[in-house]
Amino acid sequence: MTVTFATGHRKESHSLSHPNPQEEQHHTSVAGLGSFKHRYLSTTDLSQLDVGGSDDLDADREKKIQERIEQLYVDAEREKLAGGERLLLPDVLDISATLNDAAAAIVDDSFLRCFKSLLDEPWNWNPYLFVLWCIGVFVRNFILFPIRLLCLLAGFIIFMVAFSLVGLICQGHRRAHWERWLVQFMCKVFVFSWTGVIRYHGPKPVPRANYVWVANHTSMIDYPVLCAFSPFAAIMQLHPGWVGAVQKRYLNALGCLWFNRTEPFAQAKDRQLVQERMKAHVRNPDSAPLLIFPEGTCVNNEYCVMFKRGAFDLGATVCPIAIKYNKIFVDAFWNSKRQSFTAHLFKIMRSWALVCDVHFLEPQTRRPDESAQQFAERVQRLIAERARLKVAPWDGYLKYYNLGEKHPDLIEKRRKVYADLVRPYATAPSPKAPRLATLGSPTAAGNGAAANGSSK
Repeated sequence: MTVTFATGHRKESHSLSHPNPQEEQHHTSVAGLGSFKHRYLSTTDLSQLDVGGSDDLDADREKKIQERIEQLYVDAEREKLAGGERLLLPDVLDISATLNDAAAAIVDDSFLRCFKSLLDEPWNWNPYLFVLWCIGVFVRNFILFPIRLLCLLAGFIIFMVAFSLVGLICQGHRRAHWERWLVQFMCKVFVFSWTGVIRYHGPKPVPRANYVWVANHTSMIDYPVLCAFSPFAAIMQLHPGWVGAVQKRYLNALGCLWFNRTEPFAQAKDRQLVQERMKAHVRNPDSAPLLIFPEGTCVNNEYCVMFKRGAFDLGATVCPIAIKYNKIFVDAFWNSKRQSFTAHLFKIMRSWALVCDVHFLEPQTRRPDESAQQFAERVQRLIAERARLKVAPWDGYLKYYNLGEKHPDLIEKRRKVYADLVRPYATAPSPKAPRLATLGSPTAAGNGAAANGSSK
């Protein structure tokens, strides 16, 4: 039996049949505990993770599964070190696990390139350029920024007052029409506050049944950029602070759907609820066009990471949208781990302009012989080609995963395994203790020859 599951950032296929002991020992001897691609788990029968209970993944059951996975890691390393007569130098100098972890770190580095911000290259390196640079800093921060901020605040006040009046006066379709118009007006105010130079290519989206729009994701400003052209109902993470208040109070009028990524158990329930509401929204011809960012996270507009298949498993026609930002004045990428969205907005408002091209591509339908994931990959390639992005096979959610933070007990258990290995050498010699050896000694040479013979 073969199963396909994610080990690390790529999707890989692994056999679930039990390997023989020699192969299993070889697998565990070359695998590091810190790597996502731990071969012991790749060749382990997944039924070993069964802890009983219902099919629903409640908090207690998930905790038991996580503990079982951690124990499998530790057992793999302990099995590698157990058995046979050992020598000090081979045990201390065995760096196969460390090398495997280092290789995993190199892979992680290629993954993190998708989320690196553009570094500002200094150009004020001579006297006359420095003077021009100082003039530009003054104009952007002390003239343009205050004007833009005042316009944004004035527009937001007008929007809130008008939105409240519409809710009191209008009802039914008329109310929905004006609320959509006001949201589009507010998005245009945001684009104006950035001195946005946005060029839209392709037909304007119109509400229709069984259609869904998908786009690459660079920042939360993608939504105002698109809604300034046509109002969309979007699927977004629910943010804290004033952004969350705007989402709940105003964007709900468009039928936007929210999920919570910070709480894993709430996320599992939100995913099922959002999936059901997505299908109902898509079937309704009167609802606003549904916009989905299938990458699920912000990427630096140089790469396009793996598309989640949820938007491509609805039985609806998919309309791709390619968003490409010109970084000549400002990098539109929002690194949410380094700055708040408010700081991100102020950075854009203090720049000269936001330059962007938006391409509405031809609608795509799922082919008869095509799975949902294959359909997602085909649409991803279309968007990446038009926006001149590099396709990356990584799952973007993994940028929120930190082994040390998620599994601190696993790190401590790993240290204990190595401590148990070295501790016998620090105790007084005894018949049961492993014998010491030095390089060049007959014992070490004999054992080395035996090791070479066994490897052959």
